[in-house]
Amino acid sequence: MEPLGYQPRKANVFFSVFIGYLANMVLPRLGEVSRCGVLTRYEKIPFNKGFGTVITERAVDMVVFFLIFFVNTIFQASRLYSYIEQKVYQPFSVKFNHAADFSGSIKIIIFSGLILLVVLFFLFRKKIIYSRFYTKIKTMLLGFLEGIKSLMGIKKPRLFIFYSLLIWFCYLLMSFLVFFAMPATKQLGLDAGISVLIFGTIGIMLVQGGIGIYPAIVAETLFIYGIPEVSGYAMGWLIWISQTITILIIGPLSTILLPIYNKHSYGKN
Repeated sequence: MEPLGYQPRKANVFFSVFIGYLANMVLPRLGEVSRCGVLTRYEKIPFNKGFGTVITERAVDMVVFFLIFFVNTIFQASRLYSYIEQKVYQPFSVKFNHAADFSGSIKIIIFSGLILLVVLFFLFRKKIIYSRFYTKIKTMLLGFLEGIKSLMGIKKPRLFIFYSLLIWFCYLLMSFLVFFAMPATKQLGLDAGISVLIFGTIGIMLVQGGIGIYPAIVAETLFIYGIPEVSGYAMGWLIWISQTITILIIGPLSTILLPIYNKHSYGKN
């Protein structure tokens, strides 16, 4: 927010973030609105400018996420291929009795599907371009580009990059450190933690708060590293519950402390 000319107090920023986390558990994107609303009220930062910084954050998060995703995919390619072969290829090959030629058939099906999608887009491009879904995706991409462009005004770009990577490292520790809570997973390394971070994040994107789907994704992810399904589910619930309890404690506490802090600190900072 510095390039915009604002210096919000750290306590108010902290409270606003956890209030946003709490609100996001209720409705999608409500957290971003709540967070900006708090800073508008207590730091006099115009809502549209505050929301612009949120878009910038999301843009940076997406860049870091895809970077980690592709790097992890490259280094874990053999594990992922073994998992796909065991969980996808083999069951389908047994079902359709084409074990020998199934891999080749899958490639043909995928290639044909891509061609079909291209043809369908060409035939119905006008309807697709004016559809609500296309408009939403376009708006999201434009916001992403605007967020990236706004980074040009940051006064300390190296520090910003360092903090952005540090945040994602903390996200990694949120999953990795919990591995030590169970005998079945305590031997897992950072590579497993990165995979849980990536695929768990996708689950949270798909379902609000990751309720229900997050433990299932963690279980499937840890299966790649030889962890039994029961232990994988237990670990998934343990990670999800620990994060959720943190939000359910600090979120309401932040809501209570926010007006108290600003009442006592008004005019002091």
